[in-house]
Amino acid sequence: MGTAISIDLSGSIDSVRAAELADAAFAWFREVDARFSTYQDDSEVNRLQRGELSSADASPDLRHVLDECARLWRETDGYFDAYATGRLDPSGYVKGWSVQVASDRLTAAGAPDHCVNAGGDVRVCGRVAGQPWRIGIRHPFEPMQTCWVLAGTDLAVATSGNYERGFHVIDPLTGKPARALASVTVAGSDLGVADAYSTAAVAMGVKGIDWLARLEGYESAVVTEDGLAFRSEGLPVA
Repeated sequence: MGTAISIDLSGSIDSVRAAELADAAFAWFREVDARFSTYQDDSEVNRLQRGELSSADASPDLRHVLDECARLWRETDGYFDAYATGRLDPSGYVKGWSVQVASDRLTAAGAPDHCVNAGGDVRVCGRVAGQPWRIGIRHPFEPMQTCWVLAGTDLAVATSGNYERGFHVIDPLTGKPARALASVTVAGSDLGVADAYSTAAVAMGVKGIDWLARLEGYESAVVTEDGLAFRSEGLPVA
């Protein structure tokens, strides 16, 4: 998926069962990569882009992702746009969604205490050593520092920014890279939605700060390119 993925299993699961659960989760991530990668020529996304596959003949997962991207495009007034780069690229939803699915599957399989982290998109459930999980939000200008530390027992946290991949988020209204916000973190119940919201807010620029503040059920934290920091009142800071 173009990023490092880690899975932490807490609780009383024995090592054999833990290995089985981890193997199943990573098999899911490999499936997602094969289906949604924009870098693999034979991925389902690229075949759809080239017209070799119709949406009617696409897999249920791809149809779900396309439907969600369309809904989020409407909800964000077009700022979350899977076609912002000029071609189909649903990555701004897929990474968070795939981690959410992996987390839900772990819970269903009897591992309610876990953390799944895909390049800073994090889903935590339950507890670790009897305490809520703690999630550090990286400082966009100081790689070894954090801006905030969040805590939760059922929490999805997604961060978008320009500190690792450069100005890769495109403002779909102008077609130019969005530069005003260095880092946007969104926390809530669903990681796919949080991932899309954080991407949309980066694309919006400074006006994304007020947009985030109006979201229901999701909290946010922002660092601007000139070093100002903002966070919503309900952000679950440790």
